[in-house]
Formats: sequence, structure tokens, C-alpha cells
Amino acid sequence: MLDDFFFRALIAGVGVAIVAAPLGCFVVWRRLAYFGDTLSHAALLGVALAFLLELNITLAVFLVCAGVAVALVLLQRRATLSSDSLLGLLAHAALALGLVALAFMSSVRIDLMGFLFGDILAVSKFDILTIYLGGIGVLIVLAVVWHGLFAATVNPELAEAEGMRPHRSNLIFVLLMATVIAISMKIVGVLLITALLIIPAATARRFASGPEQMAVLAALFGAAAVVGGLFGSLNWDTPSGPSIVVAAVIFFVISLSPLAGLLRPKTERIKGETP
Repeated sequence: MLDDFFFRALIAGVGVAIVAAPLGCFVVWRRLAYFGDTLSHAALLGVALAFLLELNITLAVFLVCAGVAVALVLLQRRATLSSDSLLGLLAHAALALGLVALAFMSSVRIDLMGFLFGDILAVSKFDILTIYLGGIGVLIVLAVVWHGLFAATVNPELAEAEGMRPHRSNLIFVLLMATVIAISMKIVGVLLITALLIIPAATARRFASGPEQMAVLAALFGAAAVVGGLFGSLNWDTPSGPSIVVAAVIFFVISLSPLAGLLRPKTERIKGETP
């Protein structure tokens, strides 16, 4: 008989996987893996500010991640540095500031490993409520902007010519990313959240014949990784967050096998993968 905390972990993890999947698809299509790392590193600064200002951790992480995301969008328009240089600058600056701020709060006991690698087995009912309410909000907004955001991903110039306002879609996208990272941090931690965004989407890309199908498959692979990782963690006494990521990697490796290749769409096997 499984304990209540394990069921809570399963429910929370599956919720995060479903919400992260469609955004992870855009991360893969846009080749923005480093952007996910930047926001996840910024999350640690949010944790430090939450303890310093006595704020809700999820709220503080969202505010910091949103601030970093908006700063990136603005700097991309005005700065002469390349996008990867800006991402590296913001990621390491936010991470360093967070670690320095935590060092100054010596009187506060902080489970740094829990924030870095997650503690899904400690999720509460309130955490589950936050994940699902926040996740529903993210999915609703994403559904509204899906067409414009996908058009901006494929061809920003054409999308702007057709009046779809790609800059607004991009801003909404980065804010949704900040929301997902804020509600997901407790599941796999700030250092592994990017893996949960990217790996299920990369696996789904091997089998999908369209963008919507890829988002659905990514959610299924992500949920399967959560279930497999948690049961593996229970059986072998391994860390739960990293175990989920390892399970996701196993699914991706299986997707590369010749047998899995037979399940891929014929058009994709002939023409190659496209967004």
C-alpha cells in the first residue's frame, strides 16, 4: 500500500508534466534550451528574496523569473550582444546574486539541495492546488496565443506582416515560462527543470506529425517519466527529482532505437524533422 505522500507526489508531478509539455515544444522548436536554464538559475535568486522579504516562495520565484525574462526581451531589441551571450550574462548574474544573498542569511536554515534538485515527496495539498490552478491558467493563455506564437516561431517576419504581433506573443511566452518554472521548482528543482521541459518534447518530436500532436505526446512522455521516476526512486532509494529526469532520458533513448523509428510518421522519416 502506497503512502499519501507518494500519491501527492504522483499527482503533482503529472500536473507539472502536462503544463510543461507544450511550452517545452516551443523551447525545442526555437532552440531556447539555454533560456530555460537562465530562468531556472534566476529561480534561486527568487528563493533568496522570498526568505529575505518573507514572501511566498512561488510568488517570489515567478516575479524574479518574469523580471529576467522581460529584461532579456528588452535587451535583445537594444543591446549589441548576441542572444546566447545575454542569456549567459543573465543566468550567471542571477545565480551568483542568489547564492550571495543566501550566504548573508546565516540565521535562516535553508534546504539548498531541495531547491536545487527538488523534493517532490514533500509536496503538500496546497502545492498541488497551486500547480493545477497555475497550470490551467497557463494552458488557457497558451491556447489563446497558440496560433500567433507558432507563426512567430516558424517565420517572425511573415507573422508580423500578417498583423499577428510576434513581439507580444514572445513576451507572453516568456511570462508563461516564468510561471511554469515557479510552480515546478519544488518538483525537480531549479537545476533540473529545464530537463523536464526539453526531454519529453524532444522525445515526442520523434513521433509527432504536427505541432498539436507533439504537445500531447510530450505531455504523455512527461507524465510517464514522472510515474516511472517516482517508482524507481521508491524501489531503489534514489533522489526523486533526478530519477524523473533519468526516466525521461530513458524514453528519449528508446525513441532513437530502430524499432521506435517504425512508429514515426512517414513524412518525417522521408523529409526530416521540422517544427
